[in-house]
Amino acid sequence: MTRFTGAVALLAAGVIFSPETFGSTSSDALQKLSTYLKLAHLLCFSTAFGAALWVTFIGGIIMFKNLPRHQFGNLQSKMFPAYFAMVGVCCAICVTCFGYLHPWKAASTSEKYQLGLLLSAFVFNLANLVVFTPMTVEMMKQRHKVEREENIGEEVGWSKNVEVAKVNPKLKAMNKKFGMIHGLSSLANIMSFGSLAVHSWYLAGKMNL
Repeated sequence: MTRFTGAVALLAAGVIFSPETFGSTSSDALQKLSTYLKLAHLLCFSTAFGAALWVTFIGGIIMFKNLPRHQFGNLQSKMFPAYFAMVGVCCAICVTCFGYLHPWKAASTSEKYQLGLLLSAFVFNLANLVVFTPMTVEMMKQRHKVEREENIGEEVGWSKNVEVAKVNPKLKAMNKKFGMIHGLSSLANIMSFGSLAVHSWYLAGKMNL
């Protein structure tokens, strides 16, 4: 997150101190500001969409299929807060830029929908960062403790957990609670990705390549 913030700061400094910025007249200052905001929106949207695509559909699946389950869980518990924070910051910047470029009173119906989608993506990531992820991590740690008592968790996949849960009511109850919380977190993540995906269609229609 610190590196991402540093990269954004360097980009902002490059824009502010670029030769085009110095020497700009008042007549073209708003046009340049509009260009910078479009650039910031495009870069932040691309970062958010790419990160969501990789984490949701590629990276997470590969790690689950190849890492011992407890190691996978511990890695996810460190990665997801940073992931949701980064995507949330990118969505917030997108909302700010898009809202400035398309003021609500002058915006078309389509533009209002797009602003709503970006805002929804931000809210879903914020909910995951503040609510669902802390609950999921805490429940995971409790379940790991019970699984270690049963000498499971170092295998790849769910097979041993399912077998032990059939004879261990405590683990079975934990699996159910964890599944519910993790399901809500996954749903929020998918809804965020879906909002960004719909916005990508809007951007594609605006580009002249």
